[in-house]
Amino acid sequence: MLLALLPAGPAGAEVAAGFSTDLVAEIFATALAFLAPRTLEAVSLPEMTLWGLQGLAALDPDIAVTGGAAREAAAGMPKPPAPPVRLVAPQRLVAVPAPDPADAAAWGRLAAEIAQAAYESSAAVRRAGTQGVVQSFFDELFNHLDPYSRYLPPGAAEADRARRAGQASVGLTVALRGTRIVVEDVLEGGPAAAAGVRSGDVIVAVDGTVVRARDPASVAALINGAEKTEVALTLRPPHGRSRTLRLVRALLPPQAVFAERQADLLVLRVTLFNRGTGRRLAEMLDTYINAEQPPRGVVLDLRGNRGGLLSQAVDAAGLLLGTGLVATTEGRDPAANRILTADGADLAPGLPLVVMVDGRSASAAEVLAASLADDGRAVVVGSATLGKGQVQTVTTLPDGGELFVTWSRVLAPRGWPIQGLGVMPQLCTSLGAEALGRAMAALAAGVAPMQAALARHHAARAPLPLAQMLEIRNACPAAEGTEADLRAARFLIDNPAAYRAAVITAGPATPP
Repeated sequence: MLLALLPAGPAGAEVAAGFSTDLVAEIFATALAFLAPRTLEAVSLPEMTLWGLQGLAALDPDIAVTGGAAREAAAGMPKPPAPPVRLVAPQRLVAVPAPDPADAAAWGRLAAEIAQAAYESSAAVRRAGTQGVVQSFFDELFNHLDPYSRYLPPGAAEADRARRAGQASVGLTVALRGTRIVVEDVLEGGPAAAAGVRSGDVIVAVDGTVVRARDPASVAALINGAEKTEVALTLRPPHGRSRTLRLVRALLPPQAVFAERQADLLVLRVTLFNRGTGRRLAEMLDTYINAEQPPRGVVLDLRGNRGGLLSQAVDAAGLLLGTGLVATTEGRDPAANRILTADGADLAPGLPLVVMVDGRSASAAEVLAASLADDGRAVVVGSATLGKGQVQTVTTLPDGGELFVTWSRVLAPRGWPIQGLGVMPQLCTSLGAEALGRAMAALAAGVAPMQAALARHHAARAPLPLAQMLEIRNACPAAEGTEADLRAARFLIDNPAAYRAAVITAGPATPP
């Protein structure tokens, strides 16, 4: 029940009609009920509600929201009731009695009523509108929780769902060769592959538009479009006549795995973990490892990879580990606790494996790098990674928006938290050329220069103070990848003794 202690003003009733109080109450109640049992640290419904309502002050600094928090009781005395939640606005004071601290629906209704009163009282809040009020509530709430929980409004949520599903295309990538636009790669299982399009085919025209000497990005934009729509491609194979194919666009995962043979090394660059990454990585490994002249070593390039689907990182680990622990996740909700294990076959058995990472490698990329290093299957080269080791769960809200809530932290096989710490390389390239030279010389002599830093890193346990995290990470500061990473990777594969010295071998990685 909302109690207006001072009048809203003559326009109050009219402007209230522009605020969707019932919808906002339903949004807030659904969100609070979803959040309460799932946040990494326990937070009460009153506390979350009051945090969110501070978003009104972000819209209008002349607004303040107070109260609602229960006072501590003296020893032996019953706990006093919580004071009402008050909105203090110019020419207006509104109070709403604090409901039962465990009633998410009641707290959602309270927040909506306070927001309605602010809407009636403030021109700035009215300019923000219902959606702006909802956004500011969640922005302020998540400012108090963690950097990865977030709310996406309906339009952005729909676009994000489409992005996660994949882009509508015909399953090919293009490149400029001289003045010709050619098919660079064809995605197996896509419409282009089914129609017989091959890498190296020259694209003459798209829907009748000649594309000679055009920018590849603009040609890709012509080819891609809405799902289930048709595009006409005029192609000319390297040795043959031009033909026109009419292909129907489909939602396909973007290409995320790229393979390149560099002399006797196989370099696999993984830019994203989407629903096609594991399958594509398996295809590339099978093709190159079983070639007539197989490579002497494999370099897995995860630099700049911001993550994606954790399940695909687990699948990728199985292609190089075979079987073994990949990671564990821990949270307050029992459903958040998982043991992630690889169940596959090493497709590069006996070959040295180097994983390149940098300060932009994050999330699922860090999980894969950590699992391969902790198992002793690979040597990690580069700099400390971003340190995003938290998992979000998602729900759809009554307005069609989406709520992403961090509900678990990821632990590497040896028990250290990825969040904040990131992956620590066994050969650091971010300290400069001289330091890298000394490190490679030490490894060639059988001495691991990062051994002490790695021991501190692997002994860390969550939760970890920020100062301690920074001290550990300073052993190999995060940096953007450079050509030095590949030189270091080649050095390790060319020098088996250095590779053996860098591999982590102390103690087995087993589930906790």
